[in-house]
Amino acid sequence: MENCIFSAICDRATGCDIGLFIKFVGLLVFTYNFIETWKMRAYVILKIPLIFFVSPRVLELTDQTCRVSIPLNRRTRNHVGSLYFGALAVGADLTAGLLAFRLIDKSQFKINFLFKDFRADFLKRCEADTVFVCDSGTRITEAVKKAIESRERVNVSVPITAFTPSLLNDEPTGQFYLTLSMKSY
Repeated sequence: MENCIFSAICDRATGCDIGLFIKFVGLLVFTYNFIETWKMRAYVILKIPLIFFVSPRVLELTDQTCRVSIPLNRRTRNHVGSLYFGALAVGADLTAGLLAFRLIDKSQFKINFLFKDFRADFLKRCEADTVFVCDSGTRITEAVKKAIESRERVNVSVPITAFTPSLLNDEPTGQFYLTLSMKSY
C-alpha cells in the first residue's frame, strides 16, 4: 500500500479504488486538453483574433491526430440555426493548422506554412457543437521532412472531417480538404 504511486487516492483498508483512479486519469487528460486549449487561445488572440472569437476547444492533439470542437452559440450560428460557414472554415483551418504547427515545431527547423486552397463538401447541417478531426500526422510529417531536405516549397493535401456527435454520432457532417504549403528557411 505504501509503495502505491497513487497513494493519495488509495483506501488503506481495501487497496486502490479503481473508480478514483479512473477519475484521476480523466482529470489528467482534461488538464492536458485544458492546457492545450489555452496555449492555442493565447497564440490566436495575438496573431489571429477571429479564431479566438469562435471559442474553439482542443479535444486531442497528438503527432497523428488533432480534434477540435467549435460550439454552436450566438457567435457561430447562422440565420437557420446551424453552424455558420465561417465557423466551419475556422474549425477546419485550426484542426489542420494545429497538427502542422505541432509537427513543424518538433522538427526544430524554421518552416513557414500557409494554406494554399480550401475545398468543402457539406453533407449535413451542423445543428450542435461540431468536432473537427484531422488524422494526417504521417502525411504532414513526411512533407515536413521533404521541405527540410529540399528547401523547396512542398504542398500536401490534408483532409478534415466534421462531426456533430450529440446529434449524429459518427456520421460526418462535412468533409474539408486544405492544401498545406510549407517551405524551410
